[in-house]
Amino acid sequence: VTADVLATTDAWGIFTHGSKNVRGYLRRLKAGGLRATGRPHLAAEGPAWGVVDGDSALGMVTSVFAMQTAIAKARACGIAYVGVRNSCHFGAAGYYAWLAAREGLIGLSMANDIPSVAAPGSRGGITGSNPISYSVPAGRHSPLLLDMSTATVAGGKVYAARTRGERIPDTWLIGADGKPTTDPSGYPDVGALQPAAGHKGYGIALLIEALSGILSGAAFTWRVGTWMWDDGTKPTNHGAAFLAIDTNAIMPAAEFARRMEALVDEIHASPKADGVERLYVPGEMEWARHERAMKDGVQLPPDVIASLQEAARMTGLNSAGLFV
Repeated sequence: VTADVLATTDAWGIFTHGSKNVRGYLRRLKAGGLRATGRPHLAAEGPAWGVVDGDSALGMVTSVFAMQTAIAKARACGIAYVGVRNSCHFGAAGYYAWLAAREGLIGLSMANDIPSVAAPGSRGGITGSNPISYSVPAGRHSPLLLDMSTATVAGGKVYAARTRGERIPDTWLIGADGKPTTDPSGYPDVGALQPAAGHKGYGIALLIEALSGILSGAAFTWRVGTWMWDDGTKPTNHGAAFLAIDTNAIMPAAEFARRMEALVDEIHASPKADGVERLYVPGEMEWARHERAMKDGVQLPPDVIASLQEAARMTGLNSAGLFV
């Protein structure tokens, strides 16, 4: 399950959340904070809702189980919510939303994390980068697929700029005084990421915290462990939430498909600015990369290959010849 999540993410071209992270997951599995034998299960449920205990299994295993549960309940009731506790980093939120869309349902997925993003006026992190994703089936078109953080920019980009000794745009980070800064040298010990669209991103991050952390019974804000840096022997207790909507319960599936096709066609046909060849809907670029990857394979960046080679060394595997 985890391999499929990570490989699909790489095929979409989202290398920050794909197989590059195998090394970090292995570290926690070896230490015991992630349990290779963990089995997610429903701790509580009703006809249209459930709460899954992840049993400290890999976050991908727990999240797929949770979304599959949400899909089944939505087919019975029209709409369903499934919260997750006792989980860990789950990779790309978009994968789980797409699981619903490929079955003809609308899917939403989200998760919380340890605070790294400021609130307007704060001097440090208040919320996690708390990702949210949706996927909507679109008839003859590929499903709409949006996967976004509630921070202005991924923390990895700040790390990269710090490593290269570069300045950053003043919209990425705040310093120790709570003011925007172009100096990434103190991050993450000093300052925090700025929320996407200011108060709007902050507000969405709190909704995600409520659905993923509070309602599910998981850890929230500073109670969440960091899967990369904290003691690998301890669970991180990340929270997540998954929602599925069976459109066929509300209108015939064929009618919904026709209406979605009309929406996408209308956007594609809209007037374009000078020099713009095409208007995209969310997910079209990722699906184009995925199609190329299915034909030609995935061209992994050097940093991903280096991480996978380190993962091979951690497990005693000979990685020679594995990467072409």
